[in-house]
Amino acid sequence: MEDMILLITSSSRIKECAETIKTATGHAVDLAPTLQQAGSRLRAQEYVAVIVDQLLIDGDPDESDQMLQHSGAAALVCVNFAISGIERVVRETRMVLARRQREEQVARQSAEQAVWSELREDVTAMLLSCDLALAVPGLPTPVEEKIRSVHDLACHIRARLAGTE
Repeated sequence: MEDMILLITSSSRIKECAETIKTATGHAVDLAPTLQQAGSRLRAQEYVAVIVDQLLIDGDPDESDQMLQHSGAAALVCVNFAISGIERVVRETRMVLARRQREEQVARQSAEQAVWSELREDVTAMLLSCDLALAVPGLPTPVEEKIRSVHDLACHIRARLAGTE
């Protein structure tokens, strides 16, 4: 599914703004002229960003709180459409999307690092167990071959985790 942006404003330039945002970001833009409609759209679909007119938020704080509860992981861009031009809205949106992308990348790398760290410990334990099993005297040849196979696979995984392969 395509990442979409939700644009919430009652501005008469909503369609022009949506087209400019779509062209500048490459994301489809869904329109909601009211906070109630925005809340319905946010309950039905996830958005990569929500651009909301500050005047709507100031005009109905309770409805804006409810709407924001449904925004999920969407990046929030608050803009006063009465004083901001479309170019500023686009610039703010691009900055928020870029920041969101950087934050996601950092979080992904951190999670990946934690998983790799745990796997390294498990692979080390597996190699130690294989070494101990191979040291047992009189080990039947088929069993020894299977243990060596597991040992080789663990060595391969360790090399991949270390980034040497």
